Amino acid sequence: MLDLKWIRENPEALDAALARRGAAPLSAAVLDLDKRHRGVTTELQTLQSRRNEVSKQIGAVKGKGGDAGPLMAEVAAIKDRMTALEVEEKALGEDGRSLLLTIPNILHETVPAGRDETFNVEVRKWGTPRTLNFAAKDHADIGAALGLMDFDQAAVMSGARFVVLKGALARLERAIAQLMLDTHTTENGYTEVNPPLLVRDVALVGTGQLPKFGGDLFHTTAGLYLIPTSEVSLTNLAAERILDGAALPLRMTAFTPCFRSEAGAAGRDTKGMIRNHQFEKVELVSITAPEESEAELERMTKCAEGVLQKLELPYRVMALCAGDVGFGANRTYDIEVWLPGQDTYREISSCSNTGDFQARRMNARYRPAGETKGTRFVHTLNGSGLAVGRTLIAVLENHQQQDGSVVVPQALKPYMGGLDVIAPGAKIL
Repeated sequence: MLDLKWIRENPEALDAALARRGAAPLSAAVLDLDKRHRGVTTELQTLQSRRNEVSKQIGAVKGKGGDAGPLMAEVAAIKDRMTALEVEEKALGEDGRSLLLTIPNILHETVPAGRDETFNVEVRKWGTPRTLNFAAKDHADIGAALGLMDFDQAAVMSGARFVVLKGALARLERAIAQLMLDTHTTENGYTEVNPPLLVRDVALVGTGQLPKFGGDLFHTTAGLYLIPTSEVSLTNLAAERILDGAALPLRMTAFTPCFRSEAGAAGRDTKGMIRNHQFEKVELVSITAPEESEAELERMTKCAEGVLQKLELPYRVMALCAGDVGFGANRTYDIEVWLPGQDTYREISSCSNTGDFQARRMNARYRPAGETKGTRFVHTLNGSGLAVGRTLIAVLENHQQQDGSVVVPQALKPYMGGLDVIAPGAKIL
């Protein structure tokens, strides 16, 4: 959420920032609601002062035996007016906050211009896509031929966009997640967290999924939501808190299932595991002081890249353009892994700096080291370290062999119980 005081002082800058994203201007609507809300608040304060004054006069008149009727009638009228104004003040305040919650973050000055993903800028590339002397298969065909990836039976029990992994592929996915967790906790300084998978709406408002992206969420009959990413749970560990500045940055990681309705993805990636309703992800979240967040974004991105390098998976890093940066981010790097089965790079991680955007929504602050008074909003960052299912896809496609087998990358062998190659012919239900 943006600072209302900043909008009052910089309405043209807000509209210019929205224009960079291709969005319509909103400063006039924000300032109109704000003006009306402040006008009602001022009138309430004036009436409260007058009521106190008249109440004292009533006591003085009665003490002298005079007629306090007119004064008492004025107090009654003031009370009625204040009751109506209090309702109006609350409604205007809620309308103003609701509007603020729909305004995206202000983009960092370094974000490239552009209306969509075709304007994203390649920052660097690692690895060379392997040259195959046979026709590359995609992961769905590889998994089906191995007998270890079942979309049909998943559809029987759950519908489209679900998968059942079996045997060595189930173990391979677990091994990938374990490698990620071990790398991020022992090498990259992240603390592993096992967070809730169900959260209240306030947590999703805090990280920006609500109200804008409610259609992409699974909502339970108990009023809770299944998390679309553990970014929600991890970032909310700072909600409504004042952190010790000396303890920053906080770096956390979690391996969780994630749940998305994919309401806006109808007809896209309907084959395979690219875009499922349920998937696993290792998330990275950092809570920093403002002056540290830009360096932390670079660090986080490098941490995610390191996993791909261990798995010998070619990738590229893209700086997202203004039209492609997400609602809550001020700057984002996408990491795209090479998929031979699609003959293209596909996103496997997004690492974003949200600045104080989420912190304002969830009132997450810190007290700078050495200070006893005053607080500041923290900066929050998040990134996939990585999407586990998409990493499994990349491993299958990049390490496939002509006979349909898949070579286990060296980094995963310690987690695979001595299995070096996943070959067809597994005897599994």
